Amino acid sequence: MLNHEINRSFRERLSEDRVLLLPGAANALAARIIADMGFEAIYLSGAGLTNTYLGMPDLGFIGLPEIAQHTATIRDATDLPIIVDADTGFGNALNVRHTIRTLERAGASAIQIEDQVNPKRCGHFAGKDVVSLDEARGRIKAATDARQDSNLLIVARTDARSTLGANAAIERAQAFIEDGADITFVEAPESVEELRAIPARLPKTPQLVNLVVGGRTPILPLAELGTMGFKLVLYANVALQGAVYGMQNALGQLKADGSLDERGPVATFKERQRLVNKPFYDTLEKRYATSE
Repeated sequence: MLNHEINRSFRERLSEDRVLLLPGAANALAARIIADMGFEAIYLSGAGLTNTYLGMPDLGFIGLPEIAQHTATIRDATDLPIIVDADTGFGNALNVRHTIRTLERAGASAIQIEDQVNPKRCGHFAGKDVVSLDEARGRIKAATDARQDSNLLIVARTDARSTLGANAAIERAQAFIEDGADITFVEAPESVEELRAIPARLPKTPQLVNLVVGGRTPILPLAELGTMGFKLVLYANVALQGAVYGMQNALGQLKADGSLDERGPVATFKERQRLVNKPFYDTLEKRYATSE
């Protein structure tokens, strides 16, 4: 499917009166599993990419080339819409423009830009800070102006809750909506009351909430968040945390027993090949084989 068709379909999906459960992927294999499980969209997590690609914490170590490369590989692996975490846009408003153009070409369906200072850090870490409102608004204006496909969505994230308070964060989100953001994302609300206030005060634009297992925001049922008015419920790194847990279990059993077979806590060899689409490539290999 062509990317502009995916983007148009995704925009139409968000206009429906139902909440979207959005898992994060740090790589193309995770994206394939998300698609195989029947989810409707994928979030390329900057934190997850940093953790898996570099083995480092989410403290601003990943740049645009790495994010663009992984966006392109995920686009090649699935036709699902991809929301791409582009951090701060990697500089000033001109850098944001370049970031949007680059990630749109790579296959993004939506691109998230936030208002943290550079280098950014995970939204659920201590020690965050945000740029001035004028600078933050310049990033969002540049992002909305830069897109070539009008159906490419701009997600405006604010991390102001931690430094300026919940009210100021919602006011920033409202300003981003005025600047053309299609979705707003108030990161790390810390109570049910704060969660409820976000869609109540920003009712005309889809709102995204990020539920981090072990993070600052209360974990509530999908239906309850939908009733509050959220359109997207993000679990950015559940797949990654599950993979870490699975690797620790499998390797722990291997170390303890000295051997491991398909009765252990692992996917089967056959399932692994199915998920990476080996039967498709077997068919292609036969099609292109030359006869002697």
